[in-house]
Amino acid sequence: MKTRAEAAAILRKLERQHPNADTELDYRNAFELLVATILSAQTTDVGVNAATPALFERYPDARALAAADSAEVEALVKRTGFFRQKARAIIGMSQALVDAHDGNVPADMDAMVRLPGVGRKTANVVLAHALGVPGLPVDRHVLRVSNRIGLASGDDPEAVEAQLNDLFPPRKWQVVSDSLILHGRRVCNPQPLCDRCSVRAECDAYRTGAVTAKVSKVVPGREDMPRRVRRPATTHDTHTSGKKR
Repeated sequence: MKTRAEAAAILRKLERQHPNADTELDYRNAFELLVATILSAQTTDVGVNAATPALFERYPDARALAAADSAEVEALVKRTGFFRQKARAIIGMSQALVDAHDGNVPADMDAMVRLPGVGRKTANVVLAHALGVPGLPVDRHVLRVSNRIGLASGDDPEAVEAQLNDLFPPRKWQVVSDSLILHGRRVCNPQPLCDRCSVRAECDAYRTGAVTAKVSKVVPGREDMPRRVRRPATTHDTHTSGKKR
């Protein structure tokens, strides 16, 4: 396992390889990011971003979505997959927001995970990106990359979150997660592109031959350009992210 000093050096290299790493979900406020993150399960951020503009045009806040017709919501989120379950989840979550929090997204982990369909990963995404509360979301990319490099050990998301939280200061938790996620998407795939990895010298899996790398056919650097698209805020926003690194 890496020391804190080693982990900090690895993060600096990942930040240079993936500058301005951030969530790739489009959102204008905490409610929209919460909905988008729930919808992102088992699908791509691109697919979610294609579905949410019409969804939020029709249901701009928790009160509107809490009173929504499920069939209408299902039609709007159909392209994200598992649309019936996801429609029930975001409607139920919105009803809980209205009942327990006056329609506002709480800036508290314990309160967040009591909402229907919201686990620690989803709560950490919203807390860190939209509410300014330190959080380190752990998804499959974070699990894979952190284990390969030697920043964490194990396949339990909460255990890996705790290990990473211990390695890095709270002010770095968001960028740790975002950098590991982008590295997992662009470089450290299940069959990694080790010739494009900025931390391969520090990577336990690379040094021990535990992974089988393939040679990249992509021009280095081109795919690492950050994608940042945000729709302009509107008057119904109650929590704007305003968190730019």
